[in-house]
Amino acid sequence: MEFITYEQEGFVGVITINRPKALNALNSQVLEELETTFKAVDLDTTRALVLTGAGEKSFVAGADIGEMSTLTKAEGEAFGKKGNDVFRMIETFPIPVIAAINGFALGGGCEISMSCDIRLCSDNAVFGQPEVGLGITPGFGGTQRLARLVGEGMAKQMIYTARNIKADEAYRIGLVNAVYSASTDEAGNEVSAQANLLAAAKKMAAGIAMNAPIAVRNCKKAINEGMQVDMDKAIVIEEKLFGDCFETADQQAGMGNFLEKDKEKKLKVVPFQNK
Repeated sequence: MEFITYEQEGFVGVITINRPKALNALNSQVLEELETTFKAVDLDTTRALVLTGAGEKSFVAGADIGEMSTLTKAEGEAFGKKGNDVFRMIETFPIPVIAAINGFALGGGCEISMSCDIRLCSDNAVFGQPEVGLGITPGFGGTQRLARLVGEGMAKQMIYTARNIKADEAYRIGLVNAVYSASTDEAGNEVSAQANLLAAAKKMAAGIAMNAPIAVRNCKKAINEGMQVDMDKAIVIEEKLFGDCFETADQQAGMGNFLEKDKEKKLKVVPFQNK
């Protein structure tokens, strides 16, 4: 891997897009390495992922304009499909993926963050879909996921105007879940916003990992699939996935602990068992 790094911290995997000299822009190689990295995640020992970008300036500044500038119509469509296939894989990945966004998240950067389950950002984060200023449309799911996240009107405003928004506005419209700033630790040392962001993302992922993994996965599947259909069909999806949790070690341990009313005894979580 030239542009992607992977670290395992307990049940949490941290994936870093590591192309800081190009502000972590997404070219074909980065997309291919991302796909390879996600496919290599051990789902028996990993229960949540954090996706972030290297360096202090950018999460992902966008797709690589240098690579796109000479594409034909057919090549442009193929490049869009490559990005969409990878982002859809992230969106439907069995375990939760948290985006830790520092600096620029423009174009493909905004789009890859929207394919994650949860978005956290530092106070210097900048979001936008600037594609119409380059003579193209968003091509990695931006016209679809943005409207689903922030509403049709706001999505159209961001896309049509190609105007960037800062972290506080991204939080206001519901594009991100939380914003982190610099702070001072107990020793009086300054802790950067980026460090606080990554620590918060890892802490959230670790908290998710403490919950029953089969249940967490089924919750993600129920939400993702249910959002694509009407309510009558959605509740059937939920019923099936709810029932699927029963007779598992996680369900038996969790309910057994509750019934024992042992407040000090934590839920016993076992590695996911393929069925």
